[in-house]
Amino acid sequence: MDFAVNHISVPKLPFGDFVAMARRLGVSRIEIRNDIPDVVGTVPAAAVRATASAAGVEILSINALYPFNVWSGDLPKRAEALADYAAECGAKALVMCPLNDGQPIPQEDIVAALKAMAPILQERSLTGLVEPLGFPISSLRTKRAAIEAIEVADGAEVYRLVHDTFHHHLAGETAYFPDWTGLVHISGVTTTDVDVPDMLDAHRVLVDADDRLENLSQIRSLAAAGYRGPFSFEPFATEVHDLADPEGALRDSMSFVRAGAQRGPSNERRARP
Repeated sequence: MDFAVNHISVPKLPFGDFVAMARRLGVSRIEIRNDIPDVVGTVPAAAVRATASAAGVEILSINALYPFNVWSGDLPKRAEALADYAAECGAKALVMCPLNDGQPIPQEDIVAALKAMAPILQERSLTGLVEPLGFPISSLRTKRAAIEAIEVADGAEVYRLVHDTFHHHLAGETAYFPDWTGLVHISGVTTTDVDVPDMLDAHRVLVDADDRLENLSQIRSLAAAGYRGPFSFEPFATEVHDLADPEGALRDSMSFVRAGAQRGPSNERRARP
């Protein structure tokens, strides 16, 4: 499998150590962030490019432009600055997340934001990776709705989707869009103390046999539908970040996912609701 690692998996590691860990795991693709840890705000883009290049590592994306679908205030300037950094550091794409505070955003506003962002991306040879958030309070919950907005905005040449297994499950979405998918984020939820609508980033751990999100089923379905891109580990839970050996935990999860993705559904533990 084509694995990648998001820096949120090991936010305590400085960028250079994160890159070195990825290579030890046999991973040659990574994602960097502008929040936790804030690589964009703390490491010069040229230094990021040099470190990644020396290690033979490709920077898939920067996470994330937020909220991309509210094109007002300082967002246009932030979008240009983040795109400039991405181009300089060698990133291939920007992840774009919608407003997630309970305020609905009309489709025409989402379309307008996509139209405004497109030339910023195109001028820098970047892809915009739109990531619907499945939370009940999200202003863009499903991939289908994102595709509809992209098509209305005539953005098929510049935009692709992030299929996030966590958000796919939260949104109750069943459709897969491999031709539109540019990146897959994988994480699991194992606690039984939270109902699906109440799941938060803080519950997202590495995928193992107790996963409730049906990651293996999602991965197999994507592969069967024709997706051939990277699967990037993106656990947000502090219990993962505080592990004594996060590298070993990532290696174990990669082995579990790799083996499980090759087996049939009958060999997968039944997911808990």
